[in-house]
Amino acid sequence: MKWKGKDLFDQACRALGLRESWFFGLQYSIKGMNTWLKMDKKVLDQEIPKEDPIRFCFLAKFYPEKVEEELLQEITQHLFFLQVKKQILDEEIYCSPEATILLASYAVQAKYGDYDPNLHKPGFLAPEELLPKRVLRQYQMTPDMWEERITAWYAGHRGIARYEAEMNYLKIAQDLEMYGVNYFPIAQKKNCTDFLLGVDAKGIHVYSINNRFSPNKSFEWSSIRNISYSEKELTIKPIDKKAEVFKFFSSQPKVNKQIMQLFIGNHDLFMRRRRVDPIEIQQMKAQAREEKARKKMEHQRLAREKQLREEAERAKEELERRLFEVEDKARQANEALRRSEAAAELLAEKAQIAEEEAKLLAQNAAEAEQERHRLEMAALKTKEEKLLMEHKMREAELIAMKLVKESDRRAKEAEHLKQDLQEARNAEEKARQKLQDVGKLNPPSNAAKGTQPSSADARDACPDKVSIKLDLRDIDLKRLSLEIERERLDYLDKSRKFEDRLKELKSEIHALKVEERHAGFLSHWSEVLGSLGRSSGKMCKTPLWMNPFEVDLLDSLQQPFVPCPLNGTNGSLPRTPAEKPSFETDALAASNVGTGIRKHIKVTELGDLLHFLVQIVSFLPAALLGCLCAILTEIFTQNLVRRIRAQIPMECDTISN
Repeated sequence: MKWKGKDLFDQACRALGLRESWFFGLQYSIKGMNTWLKMDKKVLDQEIPKEDPIRFCFLAKFYPEKVEEELLQEITQHLFFLQVKKQILDEEIYCSPEATILLASYAVQAKYGDYDPNLHKPGFLAPEELLPKRVLRQYQMTPDMWEERITAWYAGHRGIARYEAEMNYLKIAQDLEMYGVNYFPIAQKKNCTDFLLGVDAKGIHVYSINNRFSPNKSFEWSSIRNISYSEKELTIKPIDKKAEVFKFFSSQPKVNKQIMQLFIGNHDLFMRRRRVDPIEIQQMKAQAREEKARKKMEHQRLAREKQLREEAERAKEELERRLFEVEDKARQANEALRRSEAAAELLAEKAQIAEEEAKLLAQNAAEAEQERHRLEMAALKTKEEKLLMEHKMREAELIAMKLVKESDRRAKEAEHLKQDLQEARNAEEKARQKLQDVGKLNPPSNAAKGTQPSSADARDACPDKVSIKLDLRDIDLKRLSLEIERERLDYLDKSRKFEDRLKELKSEIHALKVEERHAGFLSHWSEVLGSLGRSSGKMCKTPLWMNPFEVDLLDSLQQPFVPCPLNGTNGSLPRTPAEKPSFETDALAASNVGTGIRKHIKVTELGDLLHFLVQIVSFLPAALLGCLCAILTEIFTQNLVRRIRAQIPMECDTISN
């Protein structure tokens, strides 16, 4: 079966469902040159490559002037979109970087539909070829950055259908300078290449070798009267006879034939656009309009359905979200209820514990109030005792002053007594000397006078009497001296005991002062705590570090002060501070022994005096304490001297007699 080129082309058009077949052709490559299959010749008679299978490319051979008006079928539009896109990516059509990004966004919209961030994750455009390599090399940007730019434009095309996106792509592409232009190298002289010949839907253009954007010379189809060629030479004759005829040469005769076919096809389409459309074309346009209207309505319906579905999904998501929130709130409410129940139980337990603690605190408050009252009473007693001690100290100072004066007076009396004693001794020596002299003179007189026996007997009896009296006096003096020595030793012993007792009393009084200070400190704290308790209505407990002091103070305050008795022989208790000390002494008891007189000296009430001094000695300074001891010694000595002085004149009178 020998098919012509038109038969094969029609078969391809029927397979694609294409009715606008005048824009397309079958292209094959032989010896490195692209050639279009001739429709009026048999396929096998043409210079096709000898291979099995033979590869033909179904491509657009002619381009429309306005794609929106001339491209009626959607398949025609889609085939043009694919071919123009491939030419831009292969850099057969130059496009600026900004325009390539916009065209790429429409290509993505045509392929993927509306942008959905849930479906179109970053990196979904990585396998796609959307930008020319020249643009990628021109800017130092990563694929992610290019994808971000394209996605930004792509997101703005929401709601555009696929055929609309492809049409917008072609509208932008048809304004490019190299859109729909077929370039061929030509020369005005043989065997050289000076220019490029460009053929498109608007006319013929002549370009320089290095510039395919701006033509040096253009011939529109409406201004061309005739085009002829002979072998390698082509001639373009304008309608204007005055215009210059343009002649040029191509490299091969086959190229001239191909150029001539493009001239004829583009010119025919140019003339066809300016004539009334045949009935077939009118029907196709009507069907295309109806199809576009139907698709538009369907697209709108789909858009409404999609919008309704999206709204329903959003409403569903909102309801699910609200349901989740309600469930979450219910769960939180249940948890809060459980927590509140647990808190209520805990609060009830705490309330019970607080009530018990309140009762315990009330009891402690009552006990503390009683203790505070007791401490106040103890403080009052301490103050009274302190006042009494101060009064006693003043009395002791007065007594000490009196004792100092009395000590001075007694010292003078003792001096006089010593002088009197010395005089008495001197008189005694004189009397003894006289007695001895008298004793020596009496024996001769008695021998001479024998006539007077009665008077001599009487004088003999007188010396015996005097010697007896002298012997008695010596004995009394010795006994008196022994008694004085014994009394002095007793006094010294009692003085030592008195000093020891004074030291003990001083230590006891110091301890009492310390306890009194603790008692005052605790009473001050008690008053402060009592005022705080009355102001706040709450019970304040005594700090734990004060408990030992408080217990010792209470024990010391509860025990009355009982000084130890100085005179342990009689077993009598010491006198109370209210009793006045007595300084009286008993009179000397004298008894006659034989012909002499024995005098007994006894000091009484000394324990009362010492007891009184013990009570006031704690308030006296150290100087007064030493003075007091000296005074007591002096009083005892002077008392003995006074009794001796009262006794010596009696003995002297006896001796003199």
